[in-house]
Amino acid sequence: MCGRLNVTDCEGVRALMEGLQIRLWPETGPIFSRIITAANTVSIVFENAHGQREMHNALWWLLLEPRISNGTVVDFKPSKYTSFNTRYDKLNVKRSAGYQSFRSMRCVIPAAGFGETEGKGSQARYTDFTVFAQDKPPHAMAMGGLYRIWQYKGQDNTNHYKVSCSVVTLPAHPKMEKYHSKSSPLVLSHNDGSIDTWLDSGLTDTRALAWLLKPKLRHSLVAHPIVRPTQPESVGEDTLLMADN
Repeated sequence: MCGRLNVTDCEGVRALMEGLQIRLWPETGPIFSRIITAANTVSIVFENAHGQREMHNALWWLLLEPRISNGTVVDFKPSKYTSFNTRYDKLNVKRSAGYQSFRSMRCVIPAAGFGETEGKGSQARYTDFTVFAQDKPPHAMAMGGLYRIWQYKGQDNTNHYKVSCSVVTLPAHPKMEKYHSKSSPLVLSHNDGSIDTWLDSGLTDTRALAWLLKPKLRHSLVAHPIVRPTQPESVGEDTLLMADN
């Protein structure tokens, strides 16, 4: 999956957020934007140790490193190691970036859609994906991800924290290979209980999550070819990718 999300402030995304039964919201509210790219801020939802769901604004880059001024950690910034995605086949590899988060710090990222790129340079083809409007509402998607919390004192000597996240990626789904041949994002749904399973903070036996780590279209998607992310004009006909049974 390429590092581009569409989190437009629309009825579908709002309905998905309400359906997640969030108890705690960020003071600044959710982050909305037609394009959110990797290493920028996106809103995530996770379940705390008490089983209550919280929304936080997180840096879309799982691994962070300290930003130091005068010998003091004043913030965290994206690590030099690329980590806006976490591959499914690394989740059970000890010492990998997502190993511990997969066991205890899973999240969802509410979105209206996502973007993919196939090819490079002048041969690159860009495609936006949104949930097919005739599917059961809400017409939005919950991207399955991981998160981490980074704590520091700061120059004011008070406790601060920063949240980071990544999207879990699976092998390319057969229906999506022409749009991105390397991977496809984990997209969850209320319809099959996958959202509740993924967010369950009491679920630490990852064997119970194995069924989620196989490519599956839980929603019908519309593939919309565009010029490029900054020029979303259509350059061809939309293609309907029907949800799997």
